[in-house]
Amino acid sequence: MSGDGDNGGVAEGTGTGTGAATNTGAADTGTAARLQKLFEGHRLTPTQRRIAHCMVRRAADAPFLSSVELAELAGVSQPSVTRFAVALGFDGYPALRRHLRDVAPAEKPDDTGSYNEYQQAVQAEIDNLRHLAAALADPAPVTEAGRLFAASRPLPVLGLRAATAQAAGFTYFARKVHPDVRLLDEGGTMLTDRIDAAVRAGATALLCFALPRHPREVVDALEYAREAGLTIVTVADSAFAPVAHPTDLLLPAPVGTGLAFDTACAPMLLGRVLLEAMCDALPDAQARLEEFDAKAVARGLFVE
Repeated sequence: MSGDGDNGGVAEGTGTGTGAATNTGAADTGTAARLQKLFEGHRLTPTQRRIAHCMVRRAADAPFLSSVELAELAGVSQPSVTRFAVALGFDGYPALRRHLRDVAPAEKPDDTGSYNEYQQAVQAEIDNLRHLAAALADPAPVTEAGRLFAASRPLPVLGLRAATAQAAGFTYFARKVHPDVRLLDEGGTMLTDRIDAAVRAGATALLCFALPRHPREVVDALEYAREAGLTIVTVADSAFAPVAHPTDLLLPAPVGTGLAFDTACAPMLLGRVLLEAMCDALPDAQARLEEFDAKAVARGLFVE
């Protein structure tokens, strides 16, 4: 299976590159959460963040990877992996790997080995949604994002390639309650022009959906938008995704990697949660929805 030429021969959004799930069940959500907690609070270089991102994405395999294997997966040198472990406070990578094995969760009581590859993919998304639910125990970041979106007129929403569907879905519903939402779903030289136009029109914030594989132009666009004065809120697959650096508020939502193409139920649901938070911050949101419903009935828009 081949994808776009700029993806190095790997299909875009791909997790394993084949239809078969490589792990029994999902990449363990508990392990991913432990990894993120381990990495948070450390000042990591861009290369080290790349390694952290790779380990979160391969959470189930991380405790068993050699430094050479991890370096190859992350696209960095083996000494970079060693320096990464030292930056986290370990004597070296073997000590980090021993730590990960010591804190690895026990085997799940249900027999995930009896699931076929499609069931495993569903179980992966169930675990991802549980992880998202745990993260939402603190609603403050989402509430702050909703406030930023409500105050930004217009509100640009960026999503390229694999993230286009999430950005378009958010925009579709947001337009029912927000007076001016602008979908940025095409890259190229026009993207910065559209960001400039939004800024000139009064935009103060930008929402970005960023999913693997992360296009370089998304990172460049976020850096440009931040330099233009916009506050950046990003929904990404982990806190150590390449888009984290130019982002002011990053909201992680893990993706499933058990199928040939990544599954993104958690990012989609987080987008709906952000819509709810924005509605709560818009004083006329309910009135706008009622107005839309009345017009829909008058036009016979829906068959229900």
